[in-house]
Amino acid sequence: MFQCKAHLVMRLIENRISMEFMLQVFNKLLSLASTASSQKYQSHMWSQMLLSTHAFLKSISNVSGKDIGPLIKQWEKERAELEIRQDYTSSGTQKYVGPIKVTVQELDGSFNHTLQIEENSLKHDIPCHSKSRRNKKKKIPLMNGEEVDMDLSAMDADSPLLWIRIDPDMSILRKVEFEQADFMWQYQLRYERDVVAQEEAISALEKFPTPASRLALTDILEQEQCFYKVRMQACFCLAKIANAMVSTWQGPPAMKSLFTRMFCCKSCPNIVKTNHFISFQTYFLQKTMPVAMALLRDVQNLCPKDVLNFILDLIKYNDNRKNKFSDNYYRAELIEALTNSLTPAISISNEVRTVDNLNADVRLILEEITRFLNMEKLLPSFRNTITVSCLNAIRELQKNGHIPSDASLFKSYAEYGHFVDVRVAALEALVDYTRVERSSAELQWLLNMVQNEPAHYVRHKILGMLCKNPPFTKSTDSALCNEALVDQLWKLMNSGTSHDWRLRCDAVNLYYTLFGLTRPSCLPLPELGLVLNLKEKKAVLNPTIKPELGGPQ
Repeated sequence: MFQCKAHLVMRLIENRISMEFMLQVFNKLLSLASTASSQKYQSHMWSQMLLSTHAFLKSISNVSGKDIGPLIKQWEKERAELEIRQDYTSSGTQKYVGPIKVTVQELDGSFNHTLQIEENSLKHDIPCHSKSRRNKKKKIPLMNGEEVDMDLSAMDADSPLLWIRIDPDMSILRKVEFEQADFMWQYQLRYERDVVAQEEAISALEKFPTPASRLALTDILEQEQCFYKVRMQACFCLAKIANAMVSTWQGPPAMKSLFTRMFCCKSCPNIVKTNHFISFQTYFLQKTMPVAMALLRDVQNLCPKDVLNFILDLIKYNDNRKNKFSDNYYRAELIEALTNSLTPAISISNEVRTVDNLNADVRLILEEITRFLNMEKLLPSFRNTITVSCLNAIRELQKNGHIPSDASLFKSYAEYGHFVDVRVAALEALVDYTRVERSSAELQWLLNMVQNEPAHYVRHKILGMLCKNPPFTKSTDSALCNEALVDQLWKLMNSGTSHDWRLRCDAVNLYYTLFGLTRPSCLPLPELGLVLNLKEKKAVLNPTIKPELGGPQ
């Protein structure tokens, strides 16, 4: 490669200064070397026999009088080719023209480059300041001045690049989808000290379920200096990688051994230590890891038995007596972990699911949820976080077909008088029940609450939930779409919410979500809606009636 590159660069220099000047340069160098070789006893003349790059370039400049510095700088350094494609065809985007900052982490340090964006697809050559190190040992300087030792065995021996970042200061309103090698994302996760860069690396590593990615994520979980939210995100990424590597995963389930080493007794790994929550970073990690572990699946797409038993043991042996902080959020996360472990029920010969014929594992989960819900009535937790988690868990049990789907429990918790967080959780479950079961009675119950509810915040939340999780949409046919519903929503957004602009906007959004801008198909045609075309001898829709947003005429 070096011989080929040297030959091509010499040809470039020849084309730049002409063949005549190139021959004059060679003749001058040969003359100096010949003179130096004849001086046997003058050692300083023998230095003319050694030709350096600097002396060669100086000879070219003296003979030709031309400056070839820019040409040499372009070819004496290694360069990285970066292609930037700009997509401004999507909704809400526009073409960007201007500078963009690119940070390149090399073996000799971190370097910033400013590129000019003018086209939607453009290739840029970024000069590299470092040479390929191969097997030499040296600490790598980072952006913040810190020097670290790195294992460079994973990277290309001839490349000085470790990782690249686009617009690291986030000075442009943009969304970046960047592609680079998996080992570059792993280096960025381990050694980049910017939190945003670490989160970007974790998101990218979801596409690379390899043992190297697994090791990088595990190292981040064990680093106490790492930002706690980065470690929390690494938990969920590690669960996704473990599910993708389910056939090749070796050892205990992901994060179990780490959680046992950090938070459980040494003599009995299944018994968790007494809560202390002195370090908030470890506290957030302690309540996040079980939630991520519950997302693990085996080859049958079921939560592993030992993971479920481990979570149940965490609930069983939880001890907060000597802790000066409440553990209500931690217990709520453990209930969420039980919820994440649920998978759709397998129906045999279309049997009807009841509480009496539950699966053994599901029965244990339901018993724990029931116990928590009953304890909340005696000793309510702060902001009733346990009740909220239990309501979400019961709805997931219903959606997965483990228990009969019923809305009465959620209606009772949604009534006026309960704490607002509990009411919102129950209403969210009711909205989901209405969509899944296509229940017109529950939809009407929700709309009646919007009209009669004393708390305006709850009315606002109901309409927002219906917009986010609608019972039907304008592109689908549903039995819930009828003339009475259109009339009710039309009156609601025109007169029923005239005193509150927020509720009025919510009602308009819901109307648009359900029916769009055209006339609802469930409405009958208005008077004079059809006219007789005598020329074509057929009835057509009156062209004066615009299918715009409109209610009953």
